[in-house]
Amino acid sequence: MTTLSPVGVVAGPIVVAALLLVCGRWLPRPVVDGVAILTTAAVGVSGAFLTPGAVTAGGWPAGVGIPLVVDGASRVLVTLVGTLATVALLFSWRYFSDVEAHFQGLVLLFVAGLGGFALSGDLFDMLVFFELMGACGFALAAYKIEEARSLQGGLTFGIVNSLGAYLTLCGIGLLYARTGTLGLAPLGAAHLPADTATVAAFVLVSTGWLVKAAVVPFHFWLADAHAVAPTPVCVLFSGVMAPLGVYGLARVHAVVFGALDVTVALTVLGLVTAVLGAVMCVLQRNVKRLLAYSTIAHIGTFVVAVAVSSPEASAGWLTDVVGHAGVKGALFLLVGVLLARHGSVDEIELGGSCRRSRGIAALMALGGLALAGLPPFGSALGKGLIEQAVPVPVAVVLTLVAVLTGAAVLRVALRLVGIGPLPADRADDVRTTGEGEERETRRLERLPVTMLAGPVLLLGGSLAVGLLTPGVLGAAGTALVDGAGYRDLVLGGVPPTTPPAEVAWSASGLVVGTAAAVVAVLLALGAVYAGRLPTVLRRRVPRQNRAVLGLERLHSGHVGDYVAWVFVGITALGALVLLG
Repeated sequence: MTTLSPVGVVAGPIVVAALLLVCGRWLPRPVVDGVAILTTAAVGVSGAFLTPGAVTAGGWPAGVGIPLVVDGASRVLVTLVGTLATVALLFSWRYFSDVEAHFQGLVLLFVAGLGGFALSGDLFDMLVFFELMGACGFALAAYKIEEARSLQGGLTFGIVNSLGAYLTLCGIGLLYARTGTLGLAPLGAAHLPADTATVAAFVLVSTGWLVKAAVVPFHFWLADAHAVAPTPVCVLFSGVMAPLGVYGLARVHAVVFGALDVTVALTVLGLVTAVLGAVMCVLQRNVKRLLAYSTIAHIGTFVVAVAVSSPEASAGWLTDVVGHAGVKGALFLLVGVLLARHGSVDEIELGGSCRRSRGIAALMALGGLALAGLPPFGSALGKGLIEQAVPVPVAVVLTLVAVLTGAAVLRVALRLVGIGPLPADRADDVRTTGEGEERETRRLERLPVTMLAGPVLLLGGSLAVGLLTPGVLGAAGTALVDGAGYRDLVLGGVPPTTPPAEVAWSASGLVVGTAAAVVAVLLALGAVYAGRLPTVLRRRVPRQNRAVLGLERLHSGHVGDYVAWVFVGITALGALVLLG
């Protein structure tokens, strides 16, 4: 079988991006798009053929060059990065009415940062790729620079993520002062004791990854960034950037901080993130923000799986990551279609807009069912594997979270085709409604094939993961929690021998997933017909609204508040690790 070096995965997009930024002004738009798409597609295909092992970029000796490590988990993530970027660029080919080559260049640099982070075998280099990812993400979030909201959302993204990076750098400094090395494998070989200094280093290093993953209370920036970022960019933000933060947390803990028991700490953070994300998802009218909070909810599920730290749970959340990326990417692209055709992302304003184009609403409903856990989607398979690996009460919470996020998306799909009455009073002083959203392209009466192909391909990809149950995901999950195997691979060149976790449907997973999808449909119908509920039930709604509006006000949009919550999160994480 043909094998490839991981260096090209990182260097290739950087070189092509530089060429496009220099020559793009003289190249026709189709050439720029075509070159960018071929580059990201090459990254995705390369993921399947990377040679397991460790190499140093440029042939420099170990400790001088950038170490890149290929194992099952990093291969899966590189493939996912390339695939999502390819679909996003394909969608944007006919989506943007006026775009210059620097958009494609930024996407390629972003892809290089994502891939480098997944492959890096050195803690400091992980931070470097984290910063490349963050700088490009900031520029992409604020891409619509003529809009004040875009600048605010991008600035919030940049400040909060940069703060997380600085705190991670402080933790890296503590580790270097203690061990004199920053390679993940050498740090693991140092066998750090479970003392206060190690806890402090873990908390500081993890902060950057938790910010990127948007784990509560580090999450506030994510919905603001999604609300203003171009729709194709949201596919990368939700589909792979946030999950890579969870990957960084899992990788660093398994290899470097294995002596620390973080089960209680991560379980608490994961459950709080899942529940808050689901509640905020249900409350949204702005469909882009709704999908962003849905991502936060599912990130919470991933963190709970990391807390378990077993091959089965790890294989489950990696499977869920791949399946969720396909579903969430498709949903964001469908929102882009709605914005292009109707100039709005407000659920109420879009009511009845798809009576004549029910295909868009049908695809959105399919995505909602997949988020709820409907078999045989890959997201449902991963969720089922996670629920088998955690205690029953935790599994119940995670199922309810999936039901709520799926029901929120199904509610939007029902309104699109005109099912249920629309609220008489559309005013909302607290929530961001999404009315009057600026189109990202000219009005499209007829959708190009490239824009329709993206959602179909991504939903089909998630379905294929669930139907094929690829064993590579089981091997990836096992590799991610096998800290000793990672050290042997890097330091001794010894391939891991641990048998891969099984990725397969169970009877309970099929039953629970189907039941969850049915309940999500019922909740969505109840939501759109809420105005017709009996009076005794409607009287309780204002009291509930006062409580949830207070939760909305916590998400103030003020970056100073978000920075304060980062330090609250650091304190909480440290306390949970020490007490756990």
